Order: sequence, then structure tokens, then C-alpha cells
Amino acid sequence: MFPKSMCVRSLALTAVGLFVGMSVAHAASNEIVLGASMPLTGSLANIGRYYQDAYKLIVDKINEKGGVKVNGKVYKLVLKTYDNQSNVSLSVRQYTQLVSKDKVHLLLGSYPSNFVLADSAVSEKYRVPMVEAGGASDQIFARNFKYIFGTLAPASNYFGSTIAMFKQLKPEPKSVALLYADDAFDVSVADGTRPALKKAGMNTVMDERYSTNASDFNSLLSQIKAKQVDAVLVAGHETEILNFVRQAKSLGVAPKLYSFTVGVPSEDFRKALGKDADYAFGMTAWLPSDKLKDQWFGDATQFAIAYKAKYGYEPDYHSASGAAAVEAVVKAIEKVNSLDPKKVRDAVAANGFDSLYGKVAFGKTGQVSLDQTVVQVQGDELKPVFNGKDFLNQPKYPMPAWPSR
Repeated sequence: MFPKSMCVRSLALTAVGLFVGMSVAHAASNEIVLGASMPLTGSLANIGRYYQDAYKLIVDKINEKGGVKVNGKVYKLVLKTYDNQSNVSLSVRQYTQLVSKDKVHLLLGSYPSNFVLADSAVSEKYRVPMVEAGGASDQIFARNFKYIFGTLAPASNYFGSTIAMFKQLKPEPKSVALLYADDAFDVSVADGTRPALKKAGMNTVMDERYSTNASDFNSLLSQIKAKQVDAVLVAGHETEILNFVRQAKSLGVAPKLYSFTVGVPSEDFRKALGKDADYAFGMTAWLPSDKLKDQWFGDATQFAIAYKAKYGYEPDYHSASGAAAVEAVVKAIEKVNSLDPKKVRDAVAANGFDSLYGKVAFGKTGQVSLDQTVVQVQGDELKPVFNGKDFLNQPKYPMPAWPSR
């Protein structure tokens, strides 16, 4: 499931973390150090590496293209990252070390939302801007914090395009099951999806919360089968989604469709499930396109090519979001010609720019607003299906029973 480069890199990690570049205490006067803690080992490492790899790729590209210019002086970006081992308490301690002992200039964020929710209290306390790319929960941005910015769209609207698609499907699904994990991201997804389903006139016959990292979905799947649910919406993380699909097959549960908040856009998801990934719906705020112009890579297609060439796997929206977070920091620094945290913070808040990720502009709460495109696994391909208004490709719907595939 993991590329060989991932395995080699994981073996090289220490219990404290991975550091790219010089120690900050001995950093050259022409360096800007960006600090982050990420899950590079443990249960969240499969997605954590997307951020580590994206941060490294964009930092190298910016340095290759001339670095960062501040008041006529050229600075080199340096990335310092720690491995939080998929432990949120360790992540908070590492961010505290980054700002209080390592004295990094600015912060990049971790993954997932419950980590960012905790970590952002550190950036707020020390008044060091954090631009994070891995936390979409509305809870992160509902606290009126001034130093946290996010490049993922609000979790509360993740299923918005999917629900809009329901109204155009033939036959239109009538009954829906909403399942969600009990972490910050998934609770935000459910809180936004619930009223959206009601507004769309959908009959929500199940609204169930399950434990994060759950491995047993048999009870929920049995209820789905007994109630003959048409559509199943699952808010969870990749390991949970994989378990759900495998157990759905084992129990012979095949609603007309199921859609998942994460996993589907990922190459690893499709490799892990093989043919069993077919028919799965998901969503993404980003797909590689030469229409998405970028100052450093040229466009999003060139970014995707460079990413796969370097790391051996395809980037998804996590990667593009990570690259955009670094670009937002650099754009802000150059705009104010300063490394002063308050000035950079104000520039991030006011700035808007085109990137390989799309238009990056932070709203009043510090979060971007991007529409989700519905995607579906169709055979060996991931196809964009619905953009919130129109079909881009015909969906494979309804999903057949497992023995008929």
C-alpha cells in the first residue's frame, strides 16, 4: 500500500521527528524556517506523508526559482518537521517546542482536524501565524482565533455537491443513512449535512455516530440492509472507510450508492480495495488541470507530474492544499517585505492569489471557500462526475449487488 520510498523514509524517522535543514539555533541569516508537526508514523501516516511530501516539494521549488525576497534580500526556505506519531498530545508539545525553543519564523499545520484544533491554540498563544492544510472542521475557525488559516474548505459543506447530485439521479434516492465518526472533522460534516438533507427533502432514516478508528461496522451495515437504504453517506477517515467497504461486501450490503468524505480521490484507496473500490463516490476540492495557473510550477498539471516523479504516487487534494499553504505564507511575506509575525498574519488574512490549488482567499474566519467536485471510481479510473450543478461524466448508478459485479 505504501511506496518503497515511504517505507525507507519511515525507517529513518526518530522518535522525536524528522528535521529537514539546519537547526534553527544555527540557521543562517538568509533562511526563513517553517515549522510543522505531522503524523509520519502511526495510524494517520498514510495521509500525513501527503503533507510532508507536498511541503518539501514546494519549498524546494520556491528555492530553485530564486527563494523569497524581503526588502531586496533573498532568503532560502527551510522546512523543520517533527513526527507526532499520530498522537495529538505529542503534536501540541512539538508545536510548543517549534515556537518557544526552536524559534521558527512561521508555522504550517498538521492533519487531521482534531490535531489542528489543538495545535492552533499554540499558534494563537504565541501569536505566530499558522497556515494549515489538513484541518477542515468548522470548529477550528469558530473560536475567533486570529492566527490560524486553513486551505481546506469547511467540512460542513463536504456533502453539499453530493446532495445536489441526488436530485438529478434517476431514480432519485429517497432514503439516506448518515454515518460519522466522533472527531472534530466528522462531527462538523454531520452538522452541515443534516440540514442540507432536510432542505433537499431527503428522508434520513439513520443518523449514527461511531467511534473514531472503528473497525467493526457490522451492526450499522445490518441496519442499512434491513431498512433498505438507498444512499449511504459516511464521514470518516481512510482506514475506517476501507473497513466499511470490506465489511459491506462481506455482508452483501449494496445500497444504490455510497459516498465517503475521504479516501476515494486517493490512489492508495483504489489500490487497497482493488475492484471492490468500483462505484464508490467521494469528493474533492482539487483535480490537476492546466487551467489552474501557478507562479512556481506553471500550472496544477505540472505540479502533479513533478509530485509523482519525485515520490512515486499521485497527489490528491491533500497535497495541493499543502502546497497552497506554503505559497500563502510566501506571498504574505513578500507582500509586506517583513518577517514580523503580526505583519505576515495581516497579509495572509488580506491576500488573495491564484495557485495550483485554485483561488486562495481566506474568509473572515480564516478558512477558504472551495466547491467540492463529486468523483467516482469507475473501473480503473477516478472520474469527476458532478460539479454541484451539472454532470461532468455519467455516474455508474445505481450500484449493483456484489455478486453481480
